Amino acid sequence: MLSPRRSDGDINHKEFPFLVLDANSIISTSTPPFTVSTHRGFLPISDPPFTLPPPFAPLESLLCRMPIVTIDGTPGLLSSGKLGETVENELPDLSGEVEKFKGDAGIMNAIYRDYSFLLSAYLLEPCHQRFVRGEGYGLGRQRLPVVIAKPMVKVAEIAGFKPFMEYAGSYALYNYRLEDPSFGLAYSNLRLVRAFEQGLNPSSSEAGFVFVHIAMVSHSGLLISGAVEALNGALTSNRIRFDTGMEDLLTALKKINQVMDTMWNKSKPNGYNTFRTFIFGITSQSMFPNGVVYEGVSEEPMSFRGESGANDSMIPLCDNLLQIKMPDTPLTEILQDFRQYRPGNHREFLQAVKDHSEKASVRQFALEYPTSAELYLRALDYAREFRWRHWCFTREYILKFSKHPTATGGSPIVTWLPNQLQAVLALMVQVEPYCSNASVSVSDSPGVKDIQEIMDLVRSQQVTLTKEVAKYSAERGGAPSVRTS
Repeated sequence: MLSPRRSDGDINHKEFPFLVLDANSIISTSTPPFTVSTHRGFLPISDPPFTLPPPFAPLESLLCRMPIVTIDGTPGLLSSGKLGETVENELPDLSGEVEKFKGDAGIMNAIYRDYSFLLSAYLLEPCHQRFVRGEGYGLGRQRLPVVIAKPMVKVAEIAGFKPFMEYAGSYALYNYRLEDPSFGLAYSNLRLVRAFEQGLNPSSSEAGFVFVHIAMVSHSGLLISGAVEALNGALTSNRIRFDTGMEDLLTALKKINQVMDTMWNKSKPNGYNTFRTFIFGITSQSMFPNGVVYEGVSEEPMSFRGESGANDSMIPLCDNLLQIKMPDTPLTEILQDFRQYRPGNHREFLQAVKDHSEKASVRQFALEYPTSAELYLRALDYAREFRWRHWCFTREYILKFSKHPTATGGSPIVTWLPNQLQAVLALMVQVEPYCSNASVSVSDSPGVKDIQEIMDLVRSQQVTLTKEVAKYSAERGGAPSVRTS
């Protein structure tokens, strides 16, 4: 149930204090690449470096030869299973070189990105070889050689990441270059820096998978500025300011969802599993039942979650701003654990939004007036649409092609996304009555669904989702057990 309306005495008139950069902010080499801004959103504050400093030439050479299909179309090391032995024969320990570049945050992030690619490919190469033979994944390599482990741990500590591949810092949001810098972040102008399969071909499914994520996040600047404006409206009890911010939030979410829907054509469902093997993590994966020993670092096995689009910051921003409460389940514990796998400034920003949304009672502030309530419901609807499409991707890209019980991040493949989606659907049902008397309806705009149409879809999806989860769980022998750490 929704809590009672707060009294005027509960209003906190202090505005949101978190520093969000804009296009006029001064950026230096020491500025963390993933500093939240209104012009770049959750993308890196500057385009990533795509070549490494000269001391890292051996690493660069390996990465250029690594993909299953290299940039010139010839088979790479992963195609024949020769990456592991090549690493052991050629790669020196470059951990001593890492410290020399710690003053340049962009270069440090690029070194982190590149070691994370080599680390994942090295550990999961045997699993890929079995996959292409039609076998199960089996075991990955259980030990990471010192020539990868030591520099990876060192650069991850300096750059502020886990010593494993992450969504923002390596695989997706820091893994692009611009074919022509004058054209900016246009989709057709994006090229990958590193890839596992055929991603260096910009029309491949791997490239499309990454580029669609980048294209979505390119609209997150307006999402952030809208969220901050709405939050400030609630904090200062300024209704016009709140509604204006919410309208900007809706504009951004609409664009993000439109881009997300292009995934079907940019990255084909039957192509995803050809590179998916290499973005699995260690935690909760059968390939690493006892973790991985990082040689030269610790003989105690280490465990980290894998790369996952669930670690993007856009929908968590909406969750925190709109005060979407998730159920108290082990699945939600995984959601909370994922928070550790985001850039530090993203984590701090999302936590600040959560804290100040609670202080301002954003949800109750929205529901005090029908027009604000409708804006709030429509924001929930875009979050629902995003999560529903994500579930559809899971069905069509993964469940139809793989019986592996966990997603790349280590969450249960059948039940985890529905855990969050059902929470949004249930909240929308609670909010609907507050929108019935909106004096100036957002739905008057051309092409915008009316409230009844939205809620009919919500109730239909509640039923459909329950049936689908039951169906897929039964097909796979029941819901898998959940390990949260």
